[in-house]
Amino acid sequence: MAKIIVWHNPRCKKSREGLAMAEKIANEKGLELEIRKYLDNPPTVEELKQVIKMMGIKPIDLVRTKESIWKENYKGKDLSDEEVIQAMAKYPKLVERPIVIYKNKAVLARPAERVLELF
Repeated sequence: MAKIIVWHNPRCKKSREGLAMAEKIANEKGLELEIRKYLDNPPTVEELKQVIKMMGIKPIDLVRTKESIWKENYKGKDLSDEEVIQAMAKYPKLVERPIVIYKNKAVLARPAERVLELF
């Protein structure tokens, strides 16, 4: 059975909105829903690479550049895509959320309606 996977941060309003949209679609379509609290269970470098490829974006497009971790350690540096991915793997708080994955596609569900693009 195909399932919808949501990389979720429960403390984030946008993430809760994206999760609610994913839950609604899962219920309507009879799909399984897997919620991954990615701060507790961080994505690996390979998982990040896979999601970035599914989204068709550059790694920097998935970074929360306003986070203090980013500003203090990386801002203004000329980083390669690999270095950006390594930073997100080391500090999962830098990963934008929520990410919703279905089959071989993924979207950053900001706004939540972007989840609909997967179907």
